[in-house]
Amino acid sequence: MIPLTAEAAFRGYEAVRHRLPDASGPTRTPRHCDTLEDIADDFDVFLLDAFGVLNIGETAIPETPERVERLRAAGKRVLVVSNAASLPHASLVAKYQRLGYAFAPQEVVTSRATLVAAMKDRRGLHWGLMASRGAGLHDLGDLEVSYLEDDPAIYDAVDGFLMIGSSGWTEHRQALLEAALNRRRRPVLVGNPDIVAPRETGFSAEPGYFAHRLADRTGVTVEFFGKPFANIYDLAFARLGEVDRSRVVMVGDSLHTDILGAHAAGVASALITGYGFFAGQDAARAVAAAGIAPDYLVRRP
Repeated sequence: MIPLTAEAAFRGYEAVRHRLPDASGPTRTPRHCDTLEDIADDFDVFLLDAFGVLNIGETAIPETPERVERLRAAGKRVLVVSNAASLPHASLVAKYQRLGYAFAPQEVVTSRATLVAAMKDRRGLHWGLMASRGAGLHDLGDLEVSYLEDDPAIYDAVDGFLMIGSSGWTEHRQALLEAALNRRRRPVLVGNPDIVAPRETGFSAEPGYFAHRLADRTGVTVEFFGKPFANIYDLAFARLGEVDRSRVVMVGDSLHTDILGAHAAGVASALITGYGFFAGQDAARAVAAAGIAPDYLVRRP
């Protein structure tokens, strides 16, 4: 297990750049500003990451619920676009509402929903599921799933693997998964490409961390659903309908998911520097090192 620090996670993302979208594009010199309200006149649509933008773990970022409401009051459309895969959609919307965000279900676009949409063409298979039993499965429809826990027979029996939640995942289970794939290659679909997520006490290892490890060790081609990949933006723009993409901004705390994804989607980007991934870090230095530049460096949402 890697030390879950921003520096280690940055190195982890850089090591898997060959699996991420290309960051090439026009050279950007980021503009510095304090909050999202400073750029409100430039955009009609705000796509907001969750962890590091709306909340840290189970806590809303101070003043952000009120700021989101002021954006709405100014006529801006606001959608959550998050690599949240561990919770069913209804549970996630309820969480945001508890934190003070009045998002309707259709205003929340997640990597889990992106994965579920892709599963419509993959019926009739038995899937091994990396997820917490307590989270619930009702939005997975009629998929046949078995939880991946400590029984090696399950890993060998299933037709493919879905990685949507890493809570409770262990090194023993990771070894069982890698061994099963080395014995027989099968599809691996990942509903959260994040390597880490910011929590109240540090960073948690997310499904992307384990997925990249198994890809390195088994040679299996992993399919990712969520930022920075185009599939989640396709779903978001389907929800938005006809919009001028030059008036859309993606706001996030991660260069390798939020900002890189915005580049791939052809929209502007704003990196939050005071919360989430880069809290207490030198974000400008990271931008230069990665060559992934946002249009804005925003101190707080």
